[in-house]
Amino acid sequence: MTKIDSNKSLISIIVPVYNTEKYLEQCLDSVCNQTYQYLEIIVINDGSTDRSDKILEKYTRKDTRIKVITQKNRGLSAARNVGLEYSSGEYIMFLDSDDWIDNTTCDIAIEMIGSTRSDVVFWSYVREYANRSKPVYLFDQKIHIWDEKEIYKLYQQTIGLQREQLHEPQKIDSIITAWGKLYRKEIIGDIRFVNTEEIGTEDALFNIQVFSNVKKAVYIPDILSHYRKTNSESLTRKYKCQLVYQWKELYQRIKQHLDNEKAPLDCYQALNNRIALGLIGLGLNLIEDSRLNINQKRRELKKILYMSHYQKALSFLPLNYLPFYWKLFFICAKQRWIILLLILLMIMNRMRNC
Repeated sequence: MTKIDSNKSLISIIVPVYNTEKYLEQCLDSVCNQTYQYLEIIVINDGSTDRSDKILEKYTRKDTRIKVITQKNRGLSAARNVGLEYSSGEYIMFLDSDDWIDNTTCDIAIEMIGSTRSDVVFWSYVREYANRSKPVYLFDQKIHIWDEKEIYKLYQQTIGLQREQLHEPQKIDSIITAWGKLYRKEIIGDIRFVNTEEIGTEDALFNIQVFSNVKKAVYIPDILSHYRKTNSESLTRKYKCQLVYQWKELYQRIKQHLDNEKAPLDCYQALNNRIALGLIGLGLNLIEDSRLNINQKRRELKKILYMSHYQKALSFLPLNYLPFYWKLFFICAKQRWIILLLILLMIMNRMRNC
């Protein structure tokens, strides 16, 4: 059995599990085999109905660092929050149970966060598709450190992209994932994840709130995480019509956070840019639904474009920084050229699925 070293700082790794028997062993092996061994591995079995529970039983017998918490299915956000309540480490790491990390991840991260006296360290990752792998570098391939004079720029980027950052609009969410980071627990404090059923995606709001507490951060270009991107097993992809209203709630909560922080105007501009760029995500979500005909998709897209928060965001979006195809998309969106937008979205969807 693996034992912990009481002379080192404890890392709590929080792993929510829901019906991932196909990938769970690879995930747990990557954690249990870390070269840095002073770990607390908190696994939340979130109402799995497959063989995940049997796999967890096997691993708890092998490794005393694993603590399994079983609950009824409440979703990823609630599972992560339970993990935070049970965690006793000085540092926190999140890992989804269908992903995995390199064996040296914790060693590299704890060394970097300690040597730089940072509140958070984050790193590059690989998108793992069924037949290929695609490295994703969040910045250029060198170490970046944001001290107290520079940290505001990073915080602002969690809210949304601005100016030259808009040259790569596809990176709008690259630094706001909860996974791929090591946090000093005290900066999280009582901040918790909000259920995706309320805001559509949990990581953005969580990290915007957490990064408002960060005094120093460091990015390392090392590829240490593997994010599994497999196609849905369902032959029919359904349009998530509620996502429009969930994201509206997300944006309202981010604005409330900025109001509470008495944030400067450029933070609100960053939020406006996030809202505008979100139109592409909503459009791709719509275009993938094979149950809707072209007229239904046209009506739905038109309804979205006439929403006041999207009209406002589009009016303030600086097009001059965007790549050509993105600029073309947003010109069409501003003019509400619905058919052209649908054609562009179909092309984008085909390109991303190649």
